[in-house]
Amino acid sequence: MRPVRAHRPLVSLLAAAAAVCLTVIAAPTAQAAPSGAEAAGKYVALGDSYAVGPGTRSYDDPNDACRRGPLSYPRLWAAQHPSYSFVEASCSGATAAEIKSLQVPRLTADATLVTVQAGGNDVGFVSVLQNCVLTLDDKDCVAGVEAAKAAATGVLPGALADTYAAVRGAAPNAEVVVVGYPRLYKIGGNCGILGLSDTERTALNSAADVLNTVLAQQAANAGFTFLDPRPAFDAHAICSGNPTWVTSLEWDKLNESYHPNQAGHRDGYLPALNAITG
Repeated sequence: MRPVRAHRPLVSLLAAAAAVCLTVIAAPTAQAAPSGAEAAGKYVALGDSYAVGPGTRSYDDPNDACRRGPLSYPRLWAAQHPSYSFVEASCSGATAAEIKSLQVPRLTADATLVTVQAGGNDVGFVSVLQNCVLTLDDKDCVAGVEAAKAAATGVLPGALADTYAAVRGAAPNAEVVVVGYPRLYKIGGNCGILGLSDTERTALNSAADVLNTVLAQQAANAGFTFLDPRPAFDAHAICSGNPTWVTSLEWDKLNESYHPNQAGHRDGYLPALNAITG
């Protein structure tokens, strides 16, 4: 029998964390090019919680619902390219439609680089993770994952197409990079019998694969470049035995859980973005 992983009263805590993750209205941050120098370009970051600070434990303002921080891959890229002006419009919890309505308006025609990371919230991945953590039956977890995958293939393509079209319309000359999501777990790794079963871990990984397939196809349709983080992150997944680049479940820090940590942004996403942009 699998150990009981959580008590039902913790549902309210997870729901509270999800509510934090789904708040998306906040002012963007901006960084100007050095005084007296003409900007080499303009970088605008659009996205959800994977594009800001959850998992890094470092925030501009811990009380800001967007949870932006200095150690996210867009901030790190901007720091490495100080001759670029930088606008960070990304915010935790954003869906593709919310990026279109709330973040794309921050784009201007002089943007030369745009990153877009969205999709996880559209398919309800927060709820899927909650269900897998709290249920005692693998079948309940797998059923939730399959529902999310159905949303990814059925509803998400149209939402992404609309958002990507809005991005291209607002920034007609920019290089646009669509950023994907890592798999969370190493199957058959060193986590043992505690926590999720390998059946559940496999299901969650399959959701990431389906989501990335949809993102890659819609990026290609729009003429954008797809950044696939899985090749770099797989060796550093939860249960891999190597230093992990994503956070596992932490009951005392629920809104940090299942996000790229400092190493994930610095050693995973940032080199992959640099490989595309130079």
